[in-house]
Amino acid sequence: MSDFRSPIEDITFTLRHVADLDALAKLEGYEHADPDLIDGLVAEAGRFFDEVVAPTNRDGDTVGTKLNEDGSITTAPGFAAAYGKLVESGWNGIGFPEAYGGGGFPQLLSTAVEEMTTTANMAFALGPLLSRGAIEAIMHHGDESQKEIYLQKLVSGEWTGTMNLTEPHAGSDVGALTSKAEPADDGTWRIFGQKIFITWGEHDVADNIVHLVLARTPGSPPGTKGISLFIVPKFLVNDDGTLGERNDLTCVSIEHKLGIHGSPTCVMQYGDNGGAVGYLLGEEHQGMRCMFTMMNNARLGVGVEGVGIAERAYQQALGYAHERTQGRAIGAAPGTESPIIDHPDVQRMLLDMKSTIAAMRGLTYRNAEALDHAHHGADEDARTKGDERAALLTPLSKSWCTDMGVELASIGVQIHGGMGFVEETGAAQHFRDARIAPIYEGTNGIQAIDLAGRKLGMRQGGVVRDHLVEIGATIASLEGVEGLESVREQLSLALDALRAATEYLLEVSGSNPSDMLAGAMAYLNMMAITTGGQILANAALSARSLGAEEAEDRAVMARFFAANRLAGVPGLLPAVTAGAGDLSAARGRLLST
Repeated sequence: MSDFRSPIEDITFTLRHVADLDALAKLEGYEHADPDLIDGLVAEAGRFFDEVVAPTNRDGDTVGTKLNEDGSITTAPGFAAAYGKLVESGWNGIGFPEAYGGGGFPQLLSTAVEEMTTTANMAFALGPLLSRGAIEAIMHHGDESQKEIYLQKLVSGEWTGTMNLTEPHAGSDVGALTSKAEPADDGTWRIFGQKIFITWGEHDVADNIVHLVLARTPGSPPGTKGISLFIVPKFLVNDDGTLGERNDLTCVSIEHKLGIHGSPTCVMQYGDNGGAVGYLLGEEHQGMRCMFTMMNNARLGVGVEGVGIAERAYQQALGYAHERTQGRAIGAAPGTESPIIDHPDVQRMLLDMKSTIAAMRGLTYRNAEALDHAHHGADEDARTKGDERAALLTPLSKSWCTDMGVELASIGVQIHGGMGFVEETGAAQHFRDARIAPIYEGTNGIQAIDLAGRKLGMRQGGVVRDHLVEIGATIASLEGVEGLESVREQLSLALDALRAATEYLLEVSGSNPSDMLAGAMAYLNMMAITTGGQILANAALSARSLGAEEAEDRAVMARFFAANRLAGVPGLLPAVTAGAGDLSAARGRLLST
C-alpha cells in the first residue's frame, strides 16, 4: 500500500483559483483569514493528517470496532490516540465561531480540512462529520442554556455528536418513525425507541456523546409534521458542567458492513429502564426543520467524502502504476518490461481520475464558499445569493461527487488488475469504503428529486437560469484562447443540452410530476458534469497567470474532462425528456414478481 500525502498544492489552488478564499477574508468576521495564515494552516493540517490519522486507516479496516458485553465499544487500534491529538490540535472546530471555542475561519477552509481528514481515514472522519452536524443544529435552534452546556465541548471535540433518524421500518421515509417522547414533570422528556445505522453512536474516544434524536410527542400529527428533535446525552450534565449519571440508552449491536469498518455503526436503544432523559431542541413538531440544518451540513460533508476517497484511491493507483511492470510499452527497448504507467490505457484511467477529482473538489469548495456568503455576505442581497447557490449546489455535491467516488475507486481497483481484487494492496478498501456515500444522508435518488422537485423551482427557475448564465459567461471567456478550443466547444454543447433539459422539467413539473421525477437523476448528472466542466475551464484560465507548467497542467485536465466526461452530457438529454411512460409500463409486467 502506497503512502498517502495530502494534496496540498491542489487544495491551495482550488481555495484560491476556483473558490475565492481571499475574497472571503474581506468579509466581516473573517478578517483574520489572511493568505499567509491560510497557507500555513493548510500545510500544517496536511502534515497532521498524513502523520497522525492516515496510519490508522489500515487497522480501521482490518481490525474494525468491537462491541463489548456491557454495550461499550472499543475502536480500532490508534483511533483513540489520534482523536485525542485531533482535539489537542484544534482542527475539529476550525470553522466554528470563536465564541464557542472555534477558529472562526470560513467553512471553505473547514471543507479543505474535512477533505484531508477523509482522505487520511474515511471511517475516522465520520466522527467529526457527525459532530459538526450536531453543532450546527444546536447553534441554530438551541436555547442559550443548551448552547452554553454543549457547544464548547462539541466544538473542541471533547464530546462528539450524532444524528438519530433511521428506524428499522423508517429509512428515507422519516415520517414513519415511531420513537416517542413523553413529558416529565421537571420540563424534560423521556425518550423511548430504537434507532439503527447510528454513526459513531457509541465509542471510546470522547468523554460524552450528544445524541440528537427524532421522536413523536403525545398527540402529535402523523408524518413528518409530528416529529420533534431532542438532545439526549450519553451522560447527563451537572449544573457545573461536569458529567453526571449515565442516561438510559445503550448500544445493543453494531452493523457488520461492506466498508468503513473503523466507524462504529450502532443500533441504539432508548428508554429500557424508565426512559432516556431528553431536552427539546427548537420547538415541538419542528424536528425535521431542525434536523435539516444537520443534514444539509452533512450532505456537503458526504460530497467531500467522495472527493477524499477518490483522492486516496488515485494516489494508491498512481503509486502502483509506477511500481508495477508488465508488458513492453510503445517505444521501450526490446526485451524489457515497462511500468504500467507507460501504457496509454493506464494513463487514460489515471488522468480520468485526476481531472474528475479536480472537478469534484472545485464543486464542493464552491458549495462551501456559497455557504460562507450566505452567513457572512456583505449585505442581504449577497447573503440571499449565497444561500440560493448553496441550495442548488448541495445536491450536486452530495450525489455526483459520491457516485464519482465509487466509480473512481473502482477505476483504482482496475489499474491494480488482479492485485486490486485482493485485500493485500488496499485498493479494495477504498472501493468498499466509497460505496456507502451515495446511500446515507439522503440517497442520491433523493438528491435528484430535491434538485428537480425543489431547487429547480426556486424563483420560478431563476436560480438555475442564473447558474446557466454564469456557465455561458465562462464559454464567452474561452473565445480565442489557444489550447482551450475543444473545452469551449464541448462546454457550449453541454450548456445547450442542459438548457433544453431545464426548460422541459420546468414545463412538466406542474402538469406531470412523474415525468419530471423520471428524468431527475439524468438531469442532476447533466448539471453536475457541466458545472464540473465550467470549473476546470475557469481553473485553466486562471492558471495562465501562474506560469507555463501550471497553465499546461490545468489545460490538459480541462481538455481531457471535456472530451471524456463533458462530451457525454448531450447524450443524457433523452433520458431527461423520455418521461415516465416506460417506467409505468415496466412496473406492470417487467418489474413484477
